[in-house]
Amino acid sequence: MPSYVITGVSRGLGWEFLRQISANPNNQVIGLVRDKKATDKRVSDQLAGRTNVNILEADLSDYDALKASVAATSRITGGSLDYLIANGAYVSKWDAYDPIGVLAEDPKELEKQLVTLTTVNIVGNINLFKLYIPLLLKGQAKKVISLTSGHADLDSINLIDIELAAGYSISKAGMNIAVAKFSAQYKKDGLLFFSLSPGVVDVGSQADATPEQMQKLGAMAAGFMKAYPEWKGPAQPEDAIRDMLAVIEKASIEDGFGGSFVSHHGDKHWL
Repeated sequence: MPSYVITGVSRGLGWEFLRQISANPNNQVIGLVRDKKATDKRVSDQLAGRTNVNILEADLSDYDALKASVAATSRITGGSLDYLIANGAYVSKWDAYDPIGVLAEDPKELEKQLVTLTTVNIVGNINLFKLYIPLLLKGQAKKVISLTSGHADLDSINLIDIELAAGYSISKAGMNIAVAKFSAQYKKDGLLFFSLSPGVVDVGSQADATPEQMQKLGAMAAGFMKAYPEWKGPAQPEDAIRDMLAVIEKASIEDGFGGSFVSHHGDKHWL
């Protein structure tokens, strides 16, 4: 029975990972969330009867909770783990609509946001990976996937002049490096670490954006369409997860995925 640990499954892409992977009763799926009670209810309401779903409470910024989740996972799976999908992340709306020069006009808030982004998106995932490695080494698939963003790609930033989401982009770029460093250390042990971008996905994060903020997003989208004329707009979560699962399935150390940073197409085509 293949086993999966997925962080941040309460909503968005994490929920869709949980929904699609647990649809196969042969998969054992463990979701890590900050609010277990609410997520248990959603699973009960929407995924009734899926006995292969287990929800554990653990925040990425809480080392002791992550450590406890490893022990709980080991009891569920019998001491091993096949796939670790690091989906959970802190996404700040504060940096989503303004360029870095504007953000820097509020240095105290800038520092606060960057500290939180670093603590959760980089340090939290480093701790997550390190704590779960003993179980992964005993697994069959031995795959660690870190969800990232095309916003962290330097070529795209420069090609399209992407101004927005600076703090989030910085944190994802840092995590990409951390993933590559884990790969460099553990590739010899058969552990595959790589970073995977879902593309632009409609998860409702702009539902409360102002008209001015939507105008800024529209300008960025226009840049996307100029660089990628075939792009038709944001994907739906079910399509994005289906594409990423196909990449996860085919990815291997032998095919050069170790430490890589790829899109939902399995290459550098971000949209």
